[in-house]
Amino acid sequence: MKPASHHVTTCKGCRAPICWALTTANGKRQPVDATPSAEGNVAVMQGPDGLLYVRSITADRPEVRPGEWQAMPHHATCPSPPPRRSSRTGQGTGPLRSVPRQGRQW
Repeated sequence: MKPASHHVTTCKGCRAPICWALTTANGKRQPVDATPSAEGNVAVMQGPDGLLYVRSITADRPEVRPGEWQAMPHHATCPSPPPRRSSRTGQGTGPLRSVPRQGRQW
């Protein structure tokens, strides 16, 4: 099985076809290669809401079920990934400055 054409987009870094899917573990978006792969370590499926969902293939659940296809996370195959945004605001933005104290000194 492979993704429907309306789910396929291109990677900004390498221009390869990818799909964005929501992880079943925490609902975060994850890019996966649009081309199915027997070496892939994730299973992708389209949910009843029309969205794509991805789960890890683990020792507990190693089989790909009907309606799923096996794929690689695109982070593992992209030769030129775009820079990742920091999830913490203000981190890595430059040197820290001391802030002058105002008011009472404790």
